[in-house]
Amino acid sequence: MVYAVIDTNVLVSALFSAHPDSSTVIIRNKIADGEIIPLFNAEIIDEYRVVLSRPKFHFPDELVDAVLAMVLETGISLDRTMSDEVFPDPKDIVFYEVALSKEGSYLVTGNTKHFPKTPIVVTPAEMLEILKKKQP
Repeated sequence: MVYAVIDTNVLVSALFSAHPDSSTVIIRNKIADGEIIPLFNAEIIDEYRVVLSRPKFHFPDELVDAVLAMVLETGISLDRTMSDEVFPDPKDIVFYEVALSKEGSYLVTGNTKHFPKTPIVVTPAEMLEILKKKQP
C-alpha cells in the first residue's frame, strides 16, 4: 500500500484512455483496489469536480461522481503542509503541500515539470514501479 496525491491530469488521462494497460488506468484501478490510498483535501476534490465536469471532456455526471466517490471513500483527507517552493501555476501548490502532509507519500502527475524536482513527485509509470518494488 502506498499513499499518494493524484494530480487531476492523471484522472483525466485515465478516463480518456481506451487502453486498460495504460499507466493512468492502472493507477485508477490500484486506487479502487486499495493499493494506492489517495490523499486529498477539499481544494483538491473541488478541482477534480470542476475539471472532470468541463463540457469539453464530455464525461457523464455519473462517471465524475463515481471517481469522486472512489477517492473520498478510499482516501484520506489531510491539511496542507506549507512549502516555500515556487510553482509556475499556483493552483498546483495544494497537490504538493498535501503530499508533504503524509510522510512517505507521493504526488503522481503527468506534468512533473510543474512541480519541484523531488523524489516524491513521480509520473504514473514511476508510481507503478514503486508499487512493484513494494510487493513481497
